[in-house]
Amino acid sequence: MAAERLISPTETPEESRVNWALRPERFDDYVGQPDLLERLSISVQAVAARRAAKDEINGVHLEHLLLHGPPGLGKTTLAHVVARELGTRVHTTSGPALARGTDLVANLTRLGPGDVLFIDEIHRLPAPVEEFIYPAMEDFRIDVCLDSGLNARTVQIRCEPFTLIGATTRAGLLSAPLRSRFGLVHHLRYYHADDLALIVDRSARLMGIETVDADAVEIIAHRSRGTPRIANRLLRRVRDFAQVKAGGRITASVVEDALKLEGVDPLGLDELDRAYLRTIAGVYKGGPVGLETVAATMNEDAGTLEDVVEPYLLQIGFLARTKRGRALTAAAADHLGVRLEIKPIVNETSLF
Repeated sequence: MAAERLISPTETPEESRVNWALRPERFDDYVGQPDLLERLSISVQAVAARRAAKDEINGVHLEHLLLHGPPGLGKTTLAHVVARELGTRVHTTSGPALARGTDLVANLTRLGPGDVLFIDEIHRLPAPVEEFIYPAMEDFRIDVCLDSGLNARTVQIRCEPFTLIGATTRAGLLSAPLRSRFGLVHHLRYYHADDLALIVDRSARLMGIETVDADAVEIIAHRSRGTPRIANRLLRRVRDFAQVKAGGRITASVVEDALKLEGVDPLGLDELDRAYLRTIAGVYKGGPVGLETVAATMNEDAGTLEDVVEPYLLQIGFLARTKRGRALTAAAADHLGVRLEIKPIVNETSLF
């Protein structure tokens, strides 16, 4: 369900290939997250200075870095930008791909001095793999156990000093020992509309779209749910619509027509979002109501609603999570144009 939605922050394999051409390669090209970029830039410049001075005592590699936050905000992009700024290579894998300790050994032994090992969805690392990664992160060695029983012996394999960059959307699922081994931990936040407008404008130029009005860019930015990945996806849909229906020129009215056809309203809500809100408003009088009950009524998976639908509704103040269940806020009732029999609950929960 999540991958089929136009406003889903999840990236499809085809999008992964297309989006590489739109991703920035340097800090100067990266838009948004100013505080995070400043801290990372300072760390990278300090590493470069120590390398130039051959200061082995203080380390000539960047500390291990953990990036966490909602999907689609640029964690993978930022890992590649850091590697480029460091002047090293980046080796990419994911938590589910490292099923055994030997899988991790193969990745670590390929690393050169100062290289970056990027592990996406690091919270899904199996426990046995975590045990392999601890000595690698701390002492740049791998302890491999050979044989078993009385013949068991441990062989140490040295690896080059490297930087592990982990990315996760569920930082709370990381084990405490693993999290404590990251020297740098940064949270990526949703983007402001002004930053998204800059991203849309830059992407339009990279895609060769020459006739795009400023008002059209603003509309796309405001409907992108604070997520660059969604902004680029909406831009591609609008580009296709404009190519067929408007001679290739992207104006505000063209964007309105294109996104109306896709079912994306001015707040970035799609039909699943609106169906969720209408169910609580119409069937359960605005709530409070349990998530499982709403999911059964909609014939949807409760996990999908919780992970895919609710975060954005909480972010914009349309949904309240109470001890008795989910409830609409006054803002949600106004947006739907419905009048609740009970007084709407003032929003008491937010992502921030």
